[in-house]
Amino acid sequence: MRSFLIGLFLLGAFAWNLKSVSAHKTVNGGGGAIGEQPLSKIAIHKAVLALRESASVKAKPSLLGLKGEDMEWVDVELQHPEPSENDWVGVFSPAKFNASSCYQESDSELQSPYICSAPIKYKFASDSNLSYTKAGKATIRFQLINQRADFSFALFSGGLSNPKLVAVSNYISFANPKAPLYPRLAQGKSWNEMTVTWTSGYNIDEAIPFVEWGLKGHQQGRTPGGTLTFKRNSMCGSPARTVGWRDPGFIHTGFLKELWPNTRYAYKLGHILNNGSYIWSKMYSFKSSPFPGQDSLQRVIIFGDLGKAERDGSNEYSNYQPGSLNTTDQLINDLENFDIVFHIGDLVYANGYISQWDQFTSQVEPIASAVPYMVASGNHERDWPGTGSFYDTPDSGGECGVLAETMFYVPAKNRAKYSTDFGMFHFCIADTEHDWRKGSEQYKFIEKCLASADRQKQPWLIFAAHRPLGYTSNEYYAEEGSFEEPMGRENLQRLWQRYKVDIAFYGHVHSYERSCPIYKSKCVNSETSHYSGTVNGTIHVVAGGGGSHLSAFSPVNTTWSIFKDYDFGFVKLTAFNHSSLLFEYKKSSDGMVYDSFTISRDYRDVLACVHDGCEATI
Repeated sequence: MRSFLIGLFLLGAFAWNLKSVSAHKTVNGGGGAIGEQPLSKIAIHKAVLALRESASVKAKPSLLGLKGEDMEWVDVELQHPEPSENDWVGVFSPAKFNASSCYQESDSELQSPYICSAPIKYKFASDSNLSYTKAGKATIRFQLINQRADFSFALFSGGLSNPKLVAVSNYISFANPKAPLYPRLAQGKSWNEMTVTWTSGYNIDEAIPFVEWGLKGHQQGRTPGGTLTFKRNSMCGSPARTVGWRDPGFIHTGFLKELWPNTRYAYKLGHILNNGSYIWSKMYSFKSSPFPGQDSLQRVIIFGDLGKAERDGSNEYSNYQPGSLNTTDQLINDLENFDIVFHIGDLVYANGYISQWDQFTSQVEPIASAVPYMVASGNHERDWPGTGSFYDTPDSGGECGVLAETMFYVPAKNRAKYSTDFGMFHFCIADTEHDWRKGSEQYKFIEKCLASADRQKQPWLIFAAHRPLGYTSNEYYAEEGSFEEPMGRENLQRLWQRYKVDIAFYGHVHSYERSCPIYKSKCVNSETSHYSGTVNGTIHVVAGGGGSHLSAFSPVNTTWSIFKDYDFGFVKLTAFNHSSLLFEYKKSSDGMVYDSFTISRDYRDVLACVHDGCEATI
């Protein structure tokens, strides 16, 4: 067995010059080191073989998902004759992780055997087994999701920085690793269109994807799905192109059109195999969007910077996305009480470790399969040097927008900026990772989007973007002296004011903050909890506390700041009618409201001209 494993790892071995992405200083929540992607802490390119015949790893059950489950618990039994507190177990998928599949970035004469793919998660052997270092035995539980390939478990000594492979387990897999999974809804390019995007292991050559759907309780029809994927060379750099690479499978999208407003539809995902048989997902349902201007109860969730975490306690995200599961669970528990979600950038924080995208879509599936899950582009999705991003940083880990723009649909005509209507709301979603300054293509888009709102039908005009283009008391921005993403206000505040934007939302800073209605850094309204009458300034809200490590506030007293919270949370907007809007900030820990205000006004209040709010007349 030992000689077989050695041969396995020597197979096809060659070396390449790994260009790892390290933590770096950036304009980010907290302002300093952004926090390392936990998988990047593993020096997997330095791994050496130290196989021991007396060491063993056994995983059970060997076959998962026998009843169609896409998530299962696995018990991993370890035995090591020389245990240490630095021993850890990595979960690898595909199960065969030798050097034969390595990507060569540069020529090298070095021919040392090593592992060239990072695990999808890991745990230290002693964390849940306190007697491990004495007894040399432990049982570890992992929760696995269906990720289109088999799995193996590898025991390493030497810690994360000097890993030595001691033993490898048997292979385990899901009964149908190619099954259609993790549907995510999004608004289409018209109000009465819903899109369904999902992931499978079926290429278009072996199975035709489709959505079977219709009014709940009535006859169902079928809509074909398109299929996309991408290859390693679509990635812009490491680790996405090297140790973080994992085949993404196939991403399918179906367009469900001519929906009736505010109506419950049922749907399920399907694939017709070449032999004529069918593969099905379970049944889901959603409620279609209200007609633009429709006077009905409409509820919107907004947050940024959620990230992901592991319910099995894997160390992979320890202290990196500590609030992610709380936010996710609060939304799942309250699913009947909101209609649409806006996740405004920094979705996964995969940072080039592709396996994490499957895990994120699995985490948010209960939400995204039931209501439109609208996303915006953030630095951790898009930024990479020399690829046209506005910021020349390596924050995406080499993904350079490919993952986000493939895994999630948005109704964009170009890149990641878009507008969408939801009943009495009109949303303008900007892309801060591309130029928004006056004269740019995006500036023209923002003005056109804001100007297109019919405020008689859609009184609630919302602007959203990832980086805080308006106002923030974040420590880093305060030290910079800008209290904003530089060049944000100076380029966009005239547009917000002219078109009377009610609220502007941002992420990026991992906390919550609300400003007064403001224009040119001055509060234009003395109220704090209820606003009525003329729209004389925009309220700016940072809602980046979705789940990632928190960002500190500056001690500077910013007079325009009404409420700050150094905690995880999200915002809920409730439009009762054309004249009444409720704003609530809820903490993820308990779902309770910690900040709120109301807006009451008539259409004539939107028409009034104040503070550069209308064009000059001759």
